[in-house]
Amino acid sequence: MSKTRAKKIKLLLFDVDGVMTDGKLWIFPAPAGAQQSITDPGLAEAAKGGAPRMIEAKGFHAHDGTAISLARLGGLKTGLITRRSSETVAMRARDLKLDYAYQGVMVKVSIFEEILEKEQITAAEVAYIGDDVIDLPIMRRCGFAVAVANARDEVKQEAHWVTPHAGGDGAVRDAVEYILRAQRSWDSAVKAYLERGDAPR
Repeated sequence: MSKTRAKKIKLLLFDVDGVMTDGKLWIFPAPAGAQQSITDPGLAEAAKGGAPRMIEAKGFHAHDGTAISLARLGGLKTGLITRRSSETVAMRARDLKLDYAYQGVMVKVSIFEEILEKEQITAAEVAYIGDDVIDLPIMRRCGFAVAVANARDEVKQEAHWVTPHAGGDGAVRDAVEYILRAQRSWDSAVKAYLERGDAPR
């Protein structure tokens, strides 16, 4: 059943914290004069009240970076939708040349609907990778709902497939490989990737 769903996918969307990363948030006080790189609503409000300016850092797995390149070569579009907002994520999205990068989104399913309209595709042609309850509205709507290995139980129960690896440890790579293998385009994508040899990781 999950492979049948994966065969239809044209666009892969995913959360960031807990999916592209292991879910840990590294928040540091910014040096004097440095620009704040975090705009999470709660922390931004605290900064306005005189709290120290902050820099948010995240760690991304190289396997997931490779996966985005393979997805593109395999004919898939990619994008992220996340509640938090940081320049670190914006930089990673630009580095990976994601088709969509939405940050600071409280109601993710509204962005999902917007993307469907832009792409002129159906919900059945979209896969989404999530890890927590905020991802459930999209997971219930999309054609192929994927939970990472470290997702909350409620999310795993509603997923069509669960990745072998945890978020931040290659889960996006798992999903891309699963979809491309279902579509029989994995081998050609890998071949094209090796011939190029210059894709970001």
